[in-house]
Amino acid sequence: MTPRFLVRIPLMKFLPRALLPLLFATFVQAAPQDDQYVPGPDSQVQKGVPQGKVTQMPAWTHSKIYPGTTRDWWIYVPAQCKPGSPANVMVFCDGGGFVKADGTFRAPVVFDNLIAKGEMPVTIGIFINPGVFPAASPKEKPRSNRSFEYDSLGDLHARFLIEEILPEVAKNHKLTDDPEGRAICGNSSGGICAFTVAWERPDAFRKVVSHIGSFTNIRGGHVYPALIRKTEKKPLKVFLQDGKNDIDNQFGNWPLANQDMAAALKFAGYDFQFVLGEGKHNGKHGGALLPDTLRWLWKK
Repeated sequence: MTPRFLVRIPLMKFLPRALLPLLFATFVQAAPQDDQYVPGPDSQVQKGVPQGKVTQMPAWTHSKIYPGTTRDWWIYVPAQCKPGSPANVMVFCDGGGFVKADGTFRAPVVFDNLIAKGEMPVTIGIFINPGVFPAASPKEKPRSNRSFEYDSLGDLHARFLIEEILPEVAKNHKLTDDPEGRAICGNSSGGICAFTVAWERPDAFRKVVSHIGSFTNIRGGHVYPALIRKTEKKPLKVFLQDGKNDIDNQFGNWPLANQDMAAALKFAGYDFQFVLGEGKHNGKHGGALLPDTLRWLWKK
């Protein structure tokens, strides 16, 4: 049964024309829930389109913000990037899933196609995984630090990016200092992390993409709708995506939490988009939307 609250959110009013066909497909083709979401042409390698370079960086093992952790990370540099000319930057939480050329999101391929068409600016991508604590012995497994880094409120992860990762990238690539030219994206706990980074440090990041965001009470993230309503509006641009069949468990209800976020952002007058599909807790819908999401995100 459709929650009463759902009908109170005028989704169509929020959406650019480019996203309407995908949303209609969501409601018309309700089953199977996730198989309807497939990567489109802008998520495929196109003949004649200049391809950027993806480089896997040495594991980050010397964090002062998250001491004792190690993490994998990658940098994407578009072919159009010119030495000495500042590029925009977009950070991806759980970056290993976003950077794969044949994955659900294929972000470097999408960047290649949109940059070539002038539909997004020249943007360096930083794809970074959450930290893990190495195993103490061969019989033990590494311990993930993901929930602490991503689900926690506060400025810790923003500081990690601003004080450690961005300066490291800037050693070899000129990055813009303009927060309007900096974006951050994530799924699930990475989605709330992306919002937290921009919420805490709008002086450094002002564009947010959250897929199936965990705005629930894992580590207190359920407070955001109330905070958004009560706090002076911040200069953020926010894209939210979720599915009506997302998680409902002891931490909260993901679809309702994202609807509450959308309603709060609308109330507070934010520049935002919210797309609610039929899917479960995975990246298929967000991946299918990514090209249109980035067009909207970077449009002035």
